[in-house]
Amino acid sequence: MDWSDVRIFLAVARQGSLGAAARTLGLSHPTVGRRVRAFEEDTGQPLFQRHTDGVLLTDAGARVLRLAEEMEASALAIQRRLAGEDGTLAGPLRISSADWFATYILPPVIEAVLQDHPGIRPELMVSSRRYDLSRREADVVFRVVPFEEPGVVQCRLLRIDYGLYARDDATTPTRGDGRGTDLVLMDTSVHRYPEVDWLEEMLPHARPVIVSNHRALQARLCQRGMGLAVLPRAVGDTTIGLRRIDLGEEPPSRHIWMGYHEDMRGMDRVRALADIAMRMLGGEPEHS
Repeated sequence: MDWSDVRIFLAVARQGSLGAAARTLGLSHPTVGRRVRAFEEDTGQPLFQRHTDGVLLTDAGARVLRLAEEMEASALAIQRRLAGEDGTLAGPLRISSADWFATYILPPVIEAVLQDHPGIRPELMVSSRRYDLSRREADVVFRVVPFEEPGVVQCRLLRIDYGLYARDDATTPTRGDGRGTDLVLMDTSVHRYPEVDWLEEMLPHARPVIVSNHRALQARLCQRGMGLAVLPRAVGDTTIGLRRIDLGEEPPSRHIWMGYHEDMRGMDRVRALADIAMRMLGGEPEHS
């Protein structure tokens, strides 16, 4: 059985259509269809039911899916452990973080890594999406919530303070009211953000006008007078034209967490970044 056919089967099962799987894998639609048919011939039974909107797993397909996922987990573990034994301080290092952290906090850390280890090539992936460390979508991830995924080594770094910001000439709202005040909020459709709940408590009658998951964009919108925004102080305090508003209580602060898969603990590039980040950003001891 060809492992590449198993990968294609998994992609189709997860995406729900041949076309979506083809886009995910970077293959053509006919190639995916041909490989799925070949895989079904190898197993001796149909694995998908075709319909106008895509495909559904048959009962046999559902049984094969469980086995295929076990094969995938073993293959990924092999890849991680081989990569984790890479003792060279040269090559790519995939780093994921939110836009504001990569822009306002991370550059000195990256600079220090390159000064100490010029052979490392950081690849910065700026996104609010949570990259899967077990699949090596990223080697090291920085985020504002602890890691609950199994097999992740994590450490807590610096505490991030937040503030409520408005354009310099904006009127200060009244705590407990907020009538006549517009807000630029974080998108809570995927993740909860404590400052959104805090804003609802501080300014219950304020009007949300814009939702975004991009802090630098929020700062820009706030700078243009389109609404108040809660921003990390590293962003708000350095944005010209904004002032921090005092409502008598600060928004909730959060820690930055750094994580990488335990199988990558031995990769020298990961170890170099982790050591420098902990030294520069006040890290606590690592734990899984």
